Amino acid sequence: MSNIGISFKKFLFAVAVAALFAAPSMADTVTFSGNTTGGPTYNRTETGAAPGTISAIGTAVRYSVFQVNVSATGNYSFLSTSTTPLYDPFIALYTNSFNPATPLVNFTIANNNLTPPNFTQSGLGVLSPLSLTTGVNYFLVQSGFDNNDFGAFTIVANGPGTITVTPGGGAPIPEPATMILLGTGLAGLAASARQRRKN
Repeated sequence: MSNIGISFKKFLFAVAVAALFAAPSMADTVTFSGNTTGGPTYNRTETGAAPGTISAIGTAVRYSVFQVNVSATGNYSFLSTSTTPLYDPFIALYTNSFNPATPLVNFTIANNNLTPPNFTQSGLGVLSPLSLTTGVNYFLVQSGFDNNDFGAFTIVANGPGTITVTPGGGAPIPEPATMILLGTGLAGLAASARQRRKN
């Protein structure tokens, strides 16, 4: 066999091995909830992208903030749905940090009504692409349209990589796969304990 044939076979073998050990890229969907009732207030921005403008209506809206990190660069979406009657949700995204005293600093994009006259949903990246980068800290701020809009909400986040959400700077919300592993581990410990008691 010629050297070219051997080199080609080695190349194909290397490609096959690389494909075998490459980590598959998996899309992620994370659902998390919160409630802005009784929360802190800030003067939100208007709908739109940076540099943004300050709202003359939402001057003291109650809000919740979540740190968001992604494991893969790509397009992500965040769909917020209010679960409190008459609560008109507003959602904004900040890059690197969020300071309620300076709402235009690090402001990226914000949305009020997903599709007017639907006053129960707001979203980012749902109707148009929202590109997020791995290794960057993002801050998702959920508030209301005006100062009397507050209540419970649920956000569904989708994207090509793992999405880690940390509410208010606390511990990350566990991913579904993590919860399955934890449940499996606890079941194994329980079975092991039962087996020891039988013996």
